[in-house]
Amino acid sequence: MILVTGATGFIGPAIVSALRERDEEVRCLVRDPTRAPAERLRAQGCEVVQGNMTDAASLRRAADGCEAVVHLVSIRQGRPDQFRQVMSEGTRDLVAAAQEAGVRRFVLMSALGTNERTKDEVPYYRAKWEMEQAVQSSGLEWVIFRPSFVFGRGGGILPTFARLARLAPVTPVVGAGTQRIQPIWIDDLAAIFAEAVRNPDAANRIFELGGPDALDWNEFWERLKRSQGIRRPSLNVPMGFMRLNARVTERLPGDVPLTRDLLRMMELGDNTADVRPVVETFGIPLTPLDEQLRRATTRS
Repeated sequence: MILVTGATGFIGPAIVSALRERDEEVRCLVRDPTRAPAERLRAQGCEVVQGNMTDAASLRRAADGCEAVVHLVSIRQGRPDQFRQVMSEGTRDLVAAAQEAGVRRFVLMSALGTNERTKDEVPYYRAKWEMEQAVQSSGLEWVIFRPSFVFGRGGGILPTFARLARLAPVTPVVGAGTQRIQPIWIDDLAAIFAEAVRNPDAANRIFELGGPDALDWNEFWERLKRSQGIRRPSLNVPMGFMRLNARVTERLPGDVPLTRDLLRMMELGDNTADVRPVVETFGIPLTPLDEQLRRATTRS
């Protein structure tokens, strides 16, 4: 049995599907087992258990009898105490539950850009760093993935980008647009995670995840617009102006696409990966960016 946390988010369902395609037995931790996402998991043959990352007892119940854990839960924005409770402390409690249950392998989704330097820059990176430290010091066999942007048709940030490119008369590009990204297609990531549950060569290693194409933000927006047949100009918006805008947008309800922390994360460096170890270890071909854009933006 494999426990998956975060199975009802954007990435989780794809990883669950990849595991079920390999005939793995999957148990999913969900906050509300009566809602539609939980019903979809049951329809795939998954076991659903109620709990959350701030309830240590529920984590112990979820981990009981499992041989592996795939831990995906995180929050992208919030107060520092929320990052601490959900991500840092929650992961420590989940690790303890896995130890108690005799789990064989713990697979963690971290984030590209997480390191000892960036942990002091924004709460998100600090929480990811502390999650990594908890897993590495657990005594369990572990695998840690640090993905770049994850693109997919049904969610994540790419549909927001596509709507902006389609509707805005001028495409706003943050800052100079020269920092680089390396998006990975969601199904590629899901296949890699599913393989990591049992691959012996992955044990006790950190892998960076990205697609085969690294490009800067200026080029990304041009390729995205070209994939949709859009011919509109781009405008590089100074970072200072974007911070002022973020002061307003980050106070809006819901998962907003622009906060000062997100801007700071963009400033810290390129969001690119050395994907050679992943390709060599898992042998899964990576989808080129133009094909990612075609799949995500083609209307059915």
